[in-house]
Amino acid sequence: METIGWILIVLCFIVAFVGTFYPIIPSVVFMLLAYVLYGLFFSFTELTILFWVIQILFVILLFSADMAANAFGVKKFGGTKAGMWGSTIGLLFGPFVIPVAGILIGPFIGAVIAELLVTRHGLKQAIKSGVGSLIGFLTSSVVKVIVLVIMLIVFVFFV
Repeated sequence: METIGWILIVLCFIVAFVGTFYPIIPSVVFMLLAYVLYGLFFSFTELTILFWVIQILFVILLFSADMAANAFGVKKFGGTKAGMWGSTIGLLFGPFVIPVAGILIGPFIGAVIAELLVTRHGLKQAIKSGVGSLIGFLTSSVVKVIVLVIMLIVFVFFV
């Protein structure tokens, strides 16, 4: 049973990291699921209140950083809220429409289309917004990986 427990926990950690680049997968949920599985298979004793407080703070940081990076990327390149929404929609649907490459192309195309439809600023500005959304997504992914690594280190420290 111990081996099965560790296999499930490690799988949850792997899925959490995959979710940083594939936003359909909720990274944080799988990270927290790994902690719960550890408690169920082994013991919740090591996972103290301090552990959970630290992890919840990192969860809040993850959500905040994700939204801020995308907004900053689009805004920095002159995009509007329409571009941010288009980027988000493209990020969700891109991987389904264009497997693998859609994760990068989707936010770009979504932001460009949204800017063209809503603001009518022109193709050049819409493309700049798309580039901003792509940079925001990549920045957000890097930040998520860093935070998830720290969360994993905290888990290992407590266990």
